[in-house]
Amino acid sequence: MVLVTAGSVQDRDGGRRVLPRAKTVMPSMVVLWADGGYAGKLVAWIDTHCRIALDIVRKPKGQRRFAELPHRWVIEQSLPWLVRCRRLDHDYERLPAHAEA
Repeated sequence: MVLVTAGSVQDRDGGRRVLPRAKTVMPSMVVLWADGGYAGKLVAWIDTHCRIALDIVRKPKGQRRFAELPHRWVIEQSLPWLVRCRRLDHDYERLPAHAEA
């Protein structure tokens, strides 16, 4: 599921728009892992409206240096792998509908 928004839209606001659509496409989705940017009222909203458990992955208290967080490394490594592909390197879409296609 893809939703392209303006850069001024907060991640948690975009989550409210995309997750109900994603749940209809993938009804077996029951758990999502997200970073601290998705914490707050969105957790309860997703639980009641989408019936998905949103698990916020946080860094351990007192951590000052880099440490790999569980579940986040999959996404953080996947994006650089995609960028290495020359065809995916540049974004020439002029409209959000083109980017979603």
